[in-house]
Amino acid sequence: MQLLVSPSSIEEARSSLSADIIDVKNPSEGSLGANFPWIIQEIKKIAGKKPVSAAIGDNEYKPGTAALSAYGAAHAGADFIKVGLMFDGIDRARDVIGAVTTAVKRDFPEKQVVIAAYSDFQRMGTISPFAISRLVADAGADVAMIDTGIKDGKSTFEFMDEVALTRFVEQNRELGLQTALAGSLKFEDLDALKRINPDIIGVRGMVCGGDRSATIRAELVEKAMKMLR
Repeated sequence: MQLLVSPSSIEEARSSLSADIIDVKNPSEGSLGANFPWIIQEIKKIAGKKPVSAAIGDNEYKPGTAALSAYGAAHAGADFIKVGLMFDGIDRARDVIGAVTTAVKRDFPEKQVVIAAYSDFQRMGTISPFAISRLVADAGADVAMIDTGIKDGKSTFEFMDEVALTRFVEQNRELGLQTALAGSLKFEDLDALKRINPDIIGVRGMVCGGDRSATIRAELVEKAMKMLR
């Protein structure tokens, strides 16, 4: 299980270097808020050989916009390109997932496409995570992800229990996909996450001392890494 940490700045990226994956995002623009391409480029330089992920936003149903954003993130140097589906509907999700995957894979076949749905989909009126796995696999993307869409301190575990999250991981593995889990995860969730055993867990608030609007602390990143090993 790999630890993905989400800095919003170059300074925070330096504090995140003990993580397995450095994920560039802009928390002020949402759960999967996009940062600037030059920030991705600079963090890629700092990370060296360590993989860099980039969020491209909590996307409405705009396949062209999502595809262009994904291509830009890939061109800027991101190894993982992550898009959130902030809408409902199987056909619409298929359109966006296909557009994003094609935009990345045509020129950057080695890069990983991450498609995220939200654990709190019922209160948001968005697509269920369980509905995206087959679409992700059919499109040739790589990772199906769960995050929380509304950042009000409620964890993914408040909307989906350990049984449901394990079922999501198993569903993805049967389709040849990796799984990423995120959403206001806490240190006390790590034992359950080890049992669920996704490929990647994504954190920010956990390594900011509990407040995602605070600053990432290097010692908390190191603590999380030690607890996962």
